[in-house]
Amino acid sequence: MKRFLHALLALALGATFAAASLAQAPEKKSITIAVGGKSLFYYLPLSVAERKGYFKDEGLEVEIPDFPGGAKALQALVGGSADLVSGAYEHTINMAAKHQPIEAVVLQLHYNAIELLMPDERAAKYRDGRDLKGLKIGVTAPGSSTNMFVDLLLVKAGLEPSDVSIVGVGAGAGAVAAMEKGEIDALANLDPVITQLEATGKFRSVVDTRTEKGMEEVYGKEYMAAVIYTTDEFVKKYPNTVQAVVNAMVRADRWIAKASPQEIVDLMPDSFKAGNPALYKQGLEKNLAGYSKDGLMSLAAARNVYKVLDQFEPSVMKAGKIDLSKTFDNRFAHKADSKYK
Repeated sequence: MKRFLHALLALALGATFAAASLAQAPEKKSITIAVGGKSLFYYLPLSVAERKGYFKDEGLEVEIPDFPGGAKALQALVGGSADLVSGAYEHTINMAAKHQPIEAVVLQLHYNAIELLMPDERAAKYRDGRDLKGLKIGVTAPGSSTNMFVDLLLVKAGLEPSDVSIVGVGAGAGAVAAMEKGEIDALANLDPVITQLEATGKFRSVVDTRTEKGMEEVYGKEYMAAVIYTTDEFVKKYPNTVQAVVNAMVRADRWIAKASPQEIVDLMPDSFKAGNPALYKQGLEKNLAGYSKDGLMSLAAARNVYKVLDQFEPSVMKAGKIDLSKTFDNRFAHKADSKYK
């Protein structure tokens, strides 16, 4: 009888553990996370999660289509060809203003890490956004965070976004070529693109938000830049899948915080380094201060992003009050932080 009772207890416990495991398993195992410029340091935690196998550890099979800029990645989400996006938090507020709710579920980067680059001769004369009037300025894609960066510089200088011509040049070789060929007068982009161009000795950064000082001057103190965001509908339908994604991303955030620059360089594919690992490392070191260590977001940072967008983004300016608490959700990051201390 004792053996029989022990056997029953073992079966019951096994069934309980199996049910718990099944309840926590991703409802949707094969997912797509769109990104606009995968090789950029702006999205480094995404590549770390992929290359360290953290997504696989969570039971996910992740496809990561790479688009020329964040606005294009957002379009993939809205159009239904992507489940989530690795992109700028600004887009969640823009979409809320348009009554198309999406929400950030984990933070990758505090600093926007965008720079304004010019040829040396023009850079020597640059004072502020007033000197951008009439210029042809390259961004990753129209409507992307790099475009918003340019808009903000203009508005702060008393100009309008329409006072310049915006050209989408991507986030890689296309951006480098556009500057070197003189097809654009200035470039708003990120590393490793900027460091690669600076290394030629022909170009100079005149606005730099890779540093705390630069961020405060352009955006203010607290900020949220790169996040993983998705639709409210996806969060409600696939909460375990979202949790699995966030678990992987928080592990990536934590790994970056502890890793040496060389370990990060070694982890990344050769295609990211443009044939020059030493230069790639140099660019990486300039960006390390901006990464999140725990994936958590804050209402104070969200309010600051809103204040920035309310200066130039038409949909946000017209929307009136936006409930910012609905543009991000910390529940998943809190659970991930408890799991991966």
